Amino acid sequence: MREDAPVYGALEKTDSTSNAQRSTPNAQQASRPRFDLEDQLLEFSARIVRFVDALPNTRAANHLTGQLLRCGTSPYGNHGEVEAAESRKDFVHKLKICLKELKETRRWLRLACRSSIVSAPKTAAILNETEELIRIFFSSIRTADKNAR
Repeated sequence: MREDAPVYGALEKTDSTSNAQRSTPNAQQASRPRFDLEDQLLEFSARIVRFVDALPNTRAANHLTGQLLRCGTSPYGNHGEVEAAESRKDFVHKLKICLKELKETRRWLRLACRSSIVSAPKTAAILNETEELIRIFFSSIRTADKNAR
């Protein structure tokens, strides 16, 4: 094989900048970084998985684990549905599903903390991120509704 021949299937080394931090030509024109919600939701889902893996193996914690895994990881998958919405109404509906799942995640995290299954400091960061995502989706829904009029 020639040394200069391309190797198909090999992964190219790319810069280590996450999608959330990578800027795009339009963002550079506006002098602000591009916001990548998909990447943020992927990271959030991964944090949820790590969070529940660290919970104790008790009956109550196992129940919370199942609930948190379902509602805490579903916004990532549902966001793909948002991107493939067939109409503006469908788009808003799917955004609302993501918002609903994030609000449910917040409730289960608060219950885990209140019931002493996990300490408040261990839930603080993930609760803050949940709140941030709730605000993002709420704002997106409000904007989409406003633009529909």
